[in-house]
Amino acid sequence: MKILIIGGTGLISTAISRQLLAQGHELTLYNRAETEPRLPGEFNLIKGDRNNLAEFEEQMAGAGTFDCVIDMVCFKPAQAESDIRAFSGRTGQFIFCSTVDVYTKPPKTFPVKESHERKALSDYGRDKAKCEDLFMAAHHDGHFPVTILRPASTYGEGGNIIHTLGWDTFFLDRLRKGKPVIVHGDGEALWVSCHIDDVGRAFVNAVGNQQAYGNAYHVTGEEWQTWNQYHRRLAEAIGAPKPSIVHIPSDILVKISPENAMVTYLNFQYTNIFDNSAAKADLDFNYTIDWKTGAKRTYDWLVENDRINSWRSFPLYDRMIESINQQCSELVAELADLNKR
Repeated sequence: MKILIIGGTGLISTAISRQLLAQGHELTLYNRAETEPRLPGEFNLIKGDRNNLAEFEEQMAGAGTFDCVIDMVCFKPAQAESDIRAFSGRTGQFIFCSTVDVYTKPPKTFPVKESHERKALSDYGRDKAKCEDLFMAAHHDGHFPVTILRPASTYGEGGNIIHTLGWDTFFLDRLRKGKPVIVHGDGEALWVSCHIDDVGRAFVNAVGNQQAYGNAYHVTGEEWQTWNQYHRRLAEAIGAPKPSIVHIPSDILVKISPENAMVTYLNFQYTNIFDNSAAKADLDFNYTIDWKTGAKRTYDWLVENDRINSWRSFPLYDRMIESINQQCSELVAELADLNKR
């Protein structure tokens, strides 16, 4: 099949591209050519910036038709509208990479199903939901068949490992050196992570799959871990000491460091578990790489490519730990004294 990926060199899209090339598809990538592709085999590249909508649409008009278009980097409604103009009647299928962040949080029931209410807390989630609506309207209006996939936290070689204060790898240096690590709340909210190979396979299995036309699917992890378990198993995976976990409420973290903790405040603090049964039935989705195995592979890639920053690069981290420990000790002593009176 003749397939176009808008993006193609990011974390998930690299896994998709690798699998499509292994199956012998004719692959074209559209991106700014600023990231070196980590792909075996031959593929076509169209260099451009999809944020320049007029130029993007002109380039796509000159690229001919495709059996399938996969958009991995559509984040804004204006980009979705541009896709519809660019590919209306010119592709056999359009696959949109959305996100589970479209959903209302906290959810009313668990695990979350694809029909769950979509009133996102973040601009990112709200914009993705608007894009979904535009693409589904295009599907029903006959512009092209649409399939929507909603990954959750996705990780793997070529990317980082998330933690309470974001994505920076100084956190891994803290773990391997046995330094205390911060976990939001009491660490008991549930979280899922899925390796790029498993997520990518679901996208590949959606290509040309008529059963997937007009549908949205979860492609998420299936180990429902608390954040405390997530950190402890990660430490085990990379051969680090059992972590000393310091719990700090999310609403305090976001006030101290909004640039690092906003994602925790809007997302991580809530339980995030999802029903993958639709993707299993229609896309043959399978969760094959467990967290400890995938985390070790990702960590090893980061080490091999010298991507792990020193724990010293974020000095605020230790100041937060020292401050919360001091404040808690003083509060406990004060209340204990009052209780004696």
